[in-house]
Parts: sequence; structure tokens; C-alpha cells
Amino acid sequence: MNAAEFRISQLQLQPHPEGGYYREVYRAADRVSSAGLPERYKDERALGTSIYFLLKAGEVSKFHRLQSDEIWYFHAGSPVAIHLISPTGEYQKEIVGLEIAEGQSLQVIIPHGHWFAAEVGFNGSYGLVSCAVFPGFEFNDFELADRNALLKLFPHHQDLIIKFT
Repeated sequence: MNAAEFRISQLQLQPHPEGGYYREVYRAADRVSSAGLPERYKDERALGTSIYFLLKAGEVSKFHRLQSDEIWYFHAGSPVAIHLISPTGEYQKEIVGLEIAEGQSLQVIIPHGHWFAAEVGFNGSYGLVSCAVFPGFEFNDFELADRNALLKLFPHHQDLIIKFT
């Protein structure tokens, strides 16, 4: 069993629809009604949620977007490169990892509405992060990108979109 498989087993992770492996580890008991949230939310939400998320080398987290802000926190393995495309088409690359002097960040904030994808960097075997979402994650708020639709919106990011859809 390699290091990635060991972590998947140890943390009891399951395959995620976007790619990678995950397990929800926290869902706030307190909830906020839709009246107390921005209009993009149609139902009440938990105040916050958190998951473990692991990507193996050679796998990708496909382009997707959420209705809520998400924060990725690095835990173990190799750094993870996060590719973001803003609603206006601006590209940004963030690396969540331990090497701050090399431009990595211990945590990366992904604003709601941004398309984002991820991959393990630096020839590592896996990257393990936690992802916290506020207000809490619901699969109704998760949108996996359609390649053709994303290419129409952002043709100048064609190579990136093809790689991560």
C-alpha cells in the first residue's frame, strides 16, 4: 500500500465527484435561514462544514464552482496547485503547501463563484488538505464545469480548461 492509499484508508475517504477523495468531518449544528443569506441561496445552510480532501499524483480535481467561499488548509504530502478563473475570466494560480519562502500558502481562499481545479504539484504522490466552506457546503451549491460552456466563456484559457474538465 503506497502513502496515498494508506491515507485514504486511514482517514476513510471516499471518491469525490470532482476527482480525488474526501470525507466530511464537520457540519455545524447551527443553521442560518435563507432569509439571512445572500439571494443566491434558496434554502437554509449549516453555518460551516469541513472535509478532508486528498488528491493523488496524476489525478485532478476538475473545474467546479461553489455558491460559498471555501478555504483549503494544507496537511500532508506534496503541495497542491489550485487554478482559479474568476467570473470575469482572470486566471490565478495558488499553491497550498508548507514552503512559504517558495510562495506556497498554508491556506488558500477560494471566493464563491470562481471556477477552480487542482492538481498535486512537485512530483509528489499525494496532497492532503482540509476544505472549510462558509456557509456550509451542500451538493446543490456544487457545479461541475461543462467543458464546452467554459470554453465559450473563457476561450483564452483553452489549454487549462481542456486539462481540467
